[in-house]
Amino acid sequence: MARVVITLNIMPESPDVDLGEVLSAAKKDLEKFNAVFMRFEEEPVAFGLKALKLTFSVDEKGGDTEPLEEKIKTIEGVQSVEVISASRGLG
Repeated sequence: MARVVITLNIMPESPDVDLGEVLSAAKKDLEKFNAVFMRFEEEPVAFGLKALKLTFSVDEKGGDTEPLEEKIKTIEGVQSVEVISASRGLG
């Protein structure tokens, strides 16, 4: 069975948003969607604003990531979520 490795770009509403809290909440959401957290990184955007790049894997039978994206958008302080990478792996 193959797995899909996905990276999301999570954009906070402002530089004042605690990305640690966003990451913690997003990890809980991943668990609810049977996704396996792999890694994260913070990427500077502009004027002190940083985006959170979250990488995880899901079973390819899981299908669409839109329900997970919508769930992460409800986290306090999150402005937007978009898939920036998706690749199929074996496992």
